[in-house]
Amino acid sequence: MPRMPVSTYAILAIYISFGLLELWRTRLFAKAGQTRADGVVEIVSTAMLLMITQPAILLFVNWGMEQVWPEWRGILTDLNIVAAIALFLIFDDMMQYWQHRASHSFSWLYNMHRAHHDAQYMSVRLVYRNNIFYYALMPSIWLSALLVYLGLGWVYAGYIIVKLTVIIAAHSDVAWDRALWKYKWLSPLMWVVERTISTPATHHAHHGRHYSDPAVNYKGNFGNLLFFWDILFGTAKITRRFPQSYGVENLPTAPIGQQLAWPLFPENKQFDPATQEGAVVAAGR
Repeated sequence: MPRMPVSTYAILAIYISFGLLELWRTRLFAKAGQTRADGVVEIVSTAMLLMITQPAILLFVNWGMEQVWPEWRGILTDLNIVAAIALFLIFDDMMQYWQHRASHSFSWLYNMHRAHHDAQYMSVRLVYRNNIFYYALMPSIWLSALLVYLGLGWVYAGYIIVKLTVIIAAHSDVAWDRALWKYKWLSPLMWVVERTISTPATHHAHHGRHYSDPAVNYKGNFGNLLFFWDILFGTAKITRRFPQSYGVENLPTAPIGQQLAWPLFPENKQFDPATQEGAVVAAGR
């Protein structure tokens, strides 16, 4: 049986650490507003990505490249580490920013991303919560697999640890940034940090329920590792405040099938009178 890479153990340790922190501070398995469906969607989508989708993409890219360009294996092994990290930031993280942004611009993509926003709470439980087809269509996973084949697996191991640490921390409802704002001498550093990487405040804003809430920006703050992409492409909102509530505005609750496997399970078209505009708002989410 093949051994898991050290980076996988590191990511699991980070994920479990934040989970234990939530278990201690904010009831990891009993979030306000959660339903039985939330747990099912989170377990199925997380297992699907980690056990099937991501390994399958890595294997397929490796196999495909071996068939077509076997001489390219390891061609970038000796690349300067700064250049190698830059490649992952562009072809992984920036590409994920654009896919995420597109998912809030086109209704068919939003239907495959909506599960991530249906929860009425924030938690590490949401990190991998998405439609089971969402990650299979994520260019950044395919491009990262290609860079690994080209010889940058040694860089990816460290890069993915840093990226997942930022993403896990940004989804957690135990907000590390809130504690640091209290120290005036840290203000210059925090100014830079929150314009560079995703923080709980900036990412929670993206999950906020009501656009009228001054702390909400679900039409922006799309960054995953780097919040800098939002600064660069004009979708950033920094308030150092947290939303009053989380979830999807103006749309009825989506059943488990729709969240996990749209378009196999079409969206519920029975809108309540108060949410008739939801069909239009969906793509803008």
